[in-house]
Amino acid sequence: MARRDPRSPDAGFLDFWREYHLCTLTTSRPDGSPHVVPVGVTYDPEAGLARVITNTASRKTANVRAAGPSGARVAVCQAEGRRWATLEGLATVSADPERVADAVRRYTERYDRTPAFNPDRVVIEIALTRAMGNA
Repeated sequence: MARRDPRSPDAGFLDFWREYHLCTLTTSRPDGSPHVVPVGVTYDPEAGLARVITNTASRKTANVRAAGPSGARVAVCQAEGRRWATLEGLATVSADPERVADAVRRYTERYDRTPAFNPDRVVIEIALTRAMGNA
C-alpha cells in the first residue's frame, strides 16, 4: 500500500479516480459501528476535496451531521480487480445551492450521467487528509 499526498496525486492515481467506478463511503453510526454504502464520488485534488451527492434525509448525511461542525471522519474507496484507492478526511454536509450544483456537475462529468432533479439534494464534502492505494 502506498500512502500519497491527496493534494498531489501521481497521474495513475488521479486517472483511476477519473474512471467510472462505483465507490463506497464509510461513516460512523451513533453507536460507533461502521455504515458502508455504495456511492458515486468525485475527487478534486486542487481543492483537497472529495464529494458525494445525496439526499438530506439519508443515513450517511445524518451520520456526518451528528459529528458536529468540525466534521466526521470518513473514507471513500473504490476497487477494480487488484487496483484500489482510498481517500480519507473530515466530512461536512452542505446544502448551499452553488456547492450542490458544482458537485452535480462533477458527478455528471465522471459518471456520464446527469442525476434526476432532487430538491432535497445536499453534498457531503470531504476535506482530504490521507490518500492510499496501489492504482
